[in-house]
Amino acid sequence: MAGFINFADEEEVRGYLENIHIEYSYQCFKEKDPDGCQRLADYLDAVKKDFVAAGRVLRDNCETHGHSESCYKLGAYQAIGKGEFEPDLKAAYKSFMKSCEKGGKKSVNACHSVGLLAHDGRVNGDKPDPVVARDYYTKACDGNFAPSCFNLSVIYLQGAPGVPKDMNHALKYSLKGCELGHAWACANASRMYKLGDGTEKNDAKAEDLKNRAKQLHKEQKEASSSITFGE
Repeated sequence: MAGFINFADEEEVRGYLENIHIEYSYQCFKEKDPDGCQRLADYLDAVKKDFVAAGRVLRDNCETHGHSESCYKLGAYQAIGKGEFEPDLKAAYKSFMKSCEKGGKKSVNACHSVGLLAHDGRVNGDKPDPVVARDYYTKACDGNFAPSCFNLSVIYLQGAPGVPKDMNHALKYSLKGCELGHAWACANASRMYKLGDGTEKNDAKAEDLKNRAKQLHKEQKEASSSITFGE
């Protein structure tokens, strides 16, 4: 029967996974390989569901080796209070910052997270810092992270202390976000062409961008509804 696993298969899988655990542990603790430590943390998180152990590996790999992906995932643990960590946005902010500045697989996600926390203000006594938010959104947008491009466009659309309203920049980042598949960025750009904000009025472009926004929204809705438990 398709999908049926007999006892022998379960034992084989269990043994295989245990061998992976041993291999990653050896790479991390014996060979002192930062990538091996990241693989071990991912295994502990995703397979073992041992979030305490995973968090400890992430913390050591970030603090000792400055591993960018570990710093990003450590920040995520700290932000929500996962494993042995209490929720601590200031600690998360520092971890995201390390990951962003280091560069690597998750650095654009980390830069976006720095931007979000600065924009929100909770890491600074509930005082938003739109300048820092702009700078780190820009880093992430330059790395083609669509939500940062959209957030940048909003900052420039509205203006903020230290970041003057700039419709040309707002359009630029709305268009880039749209190209990267962000529906609301397409909607913003459509409205700007419709009204002539930051550009000459262009009803044809406005209509094209509105249709693009609708299509992206439809695709995202369908993708979300098609996800079933266990996939």
